[in-house]
Amino acid sequence: MSKAIIVNNITKTYTVEKSTVTALKEVSFDVKKGEIFGLIGPDGAGKTSLLRILTTLLLADSGNAFVNGLDVVNQYKDIRKSVGYMPGRFSLYQDLSVEENLQFFAAIFNTSIEENYDLIKDIYVQIEPFKNRRAGALSGGMKQKLALSCALIHKPSVLFLDEPTTGVDAVSRKEFWLMLKNLKKQGITILVSTPYMDEAGLCDRVGLIQNGEILRIDTPEGIIKQFGKPIWAVKTNEMFRMLHDIRDWEAVESCFPFGEFDHLIFKDQKHTKKEITKYLESKHHEGIVIDSIEPGIEDCFMDLMKIED
Repeated sequence: MSKAIIVNNITKTYTVEKSTVTALKEVSFDVKKGEIFGLIGPDGAGKTSLLRILTTLLLADSGNAFVNGLDVVNQYKDIRKSVGYMPGRFSLYQDLSVEENLQFFAAIFNTSIEENYDLIKDIYVQIEPFKNRRAGALSGGMKQKLALSCALIHKPSVLFLDEPTTGVDAVSRKEFWLMLKNLKKQGITILVSTPYMDEAGLCDRVGLIQNGEILRIDTPEGIIKQFGKPIWAVKTNEMFRMLHDIRDWEAVESCFPFGEFDHLIFKDQKHTKKEITKYLESKHHEGIVIDSIEPGIEDCFMDLMKIED
């Protein structure tokens, strides 16, 4: 079987204060064996609910899903033996040391640190000097490495990671993704969720998710290629006022802040840099900088959200 994960029309709802909240709406996709698949979306998009269903911790209202050909409901015990799961919140034992946590998780799966050390050594060597330190006293990046080591200690074939880089520094994020690339080389299938759009480009394929619905699935390059609209990066000395002025322009389709610039898209492709400059000058803006740019994943995501709305 070439597909490690298959999701068919998964729907999940919650009851909150007598109201029904839909977390997932007929979500369908698949993940190939040995692939890094990114589930990209903001908080509340449904990422955690989906990962909990796939790791057999939560039941869907409808639909079905398979991991390594095993049904997540009827064969949950077998799935738990063959997958690794790193939840969004640090869930290891804070009062146990680094080594004690790892030994504990190895014992649960009837294995040992020594037996599977080759799989985790590139990760574990970075925290091994602190093996006697309590897990609760570790930095964010070190907690991340310990949690990943514990998720891998039984040599899973599929690894589920729920927002693993949230709350850690930029260097730790970069190191973490290098670790994932190395794990992929060892044949491990990885499904990782993240709210960081820049991490989408590090995946083989991505699924953009919002409000419990998959907006698009493709390679990062494929999603960008489908965008097909000119984008202008614009800034002035008064960014907040400029944003409102541009959004009031009838010719504008959308305008969103992206760092020090706003990204501007017109309803048609006929507008030029000269016309944008003229419009901003008519609104008494100064320090005008305008450049034509290539779209990124975040531009595509914002555009898809607008279409869905």
